[in-house]
Amino acid sequence: MEERLEQAELDALWLPGDPIASAERLAAAAAEPGRSEVVRAELETLRARALGLQARFAEAEALLDSLGPAAGRLEVRILLERGRLRAEEGRHSDALEVLEAALHVARRNGDVALAVETAVVLAETDVPHAEQWTEEGLSDLTGTDDPRTLRWGLVLHGVRGWARFEEGDPAAALTAFEDAAAFAEEYGTLDQQFAARWAVGRCLRELGRTAEALTVQRRLAAERPDEEAVREELAALAGSAPSASEETPTIEL
Repeated sequence: MEERLEQAELDALWLPGDPIASAERLAAAAAEPGRSEVVRAELETLRARALGLQARFAEAEALLDSLGPAAGRLEVRILLERGRLRAEEGRHSDALEVLEAALHVARRNGDVALAVETAVVLAETDVPHAEQWTEEGLSDLTGTDDPRTLRWGLVLHGVRGWARFEEGDPAAALTAFEDAAAFAEEYGTLDQQFAARWAVGRCLRELGRTAEALTVQRRLAAERPDEEAVREELAALAGSAPSASEETPTIEL
C-alpha cells in the first residue's frame, strides 16, 4: 500500500487564512523523525502552497523542484501545487497545463480526493471553462462515499453559484448556493456552513426576496454578531447600503 499523508493530519496542520503559520507547522511536521520520505515530501508540497500564498513564488517553485521525480500520489501533489502556485502568481496558461496533468494522473491512479480537488482549482483558474470543470468534479464525486472528499461538493457548487451570480442569473445562482448549503450541512465545518448560508441569503436579496433574506441574515447575526459580511447585508436589506457587499465569508478546504 502506498504511503501517504492522511487528510486528518493535513487538516490539523493547515490553518486557513494564515499561510505563515501553516508553513511553519508543515515544516516542523516534515522534520519529525520517523517520517517516510514520501510523507515528508507530501508535507513539503503543502508548504510550497503556503509559501505561494505569501507571494514567495521562486522559493515555492524551488521547493517543488527538489521533490521530483515522483510517482503516484506524490506526483499528483507536486503537479497540483505547482499549478496552484502558478495560478496564484497570475501565470494562468502555465497553471492550466500542469493542473490538467495532475487531474489526468489522479484519475489514472483512482485517487478521487485529489482528482476532485484538482477540478476545483481548475474551475477557479480556468474561468471560461469553469462549468466544465465543475461538472467533471461533481462527476468524480459520485465515485466516493468518503465524507471528507464529499466536502468538496460545497466548493464546486459555490464556484458555480458565484459564476451564475456574476453572469447576472441570480435564480440559477440560488439553486447552486442551495446545493452548496446542503453539502455544507452534511459534510462541512461550522465555518463552511455559515458561509454557504450567507451566500443563499445574499442571493435572495438579489432576487428581491427581502423577507427571506432578512430571516437568513438575522439568524447568522445571532450566531456571529461581529461578522462584517452579515452586518453589511443587514444594512443593505434595511436600505442604507444599496450596493452589493464586498465582504464575503470564505470557504476554504
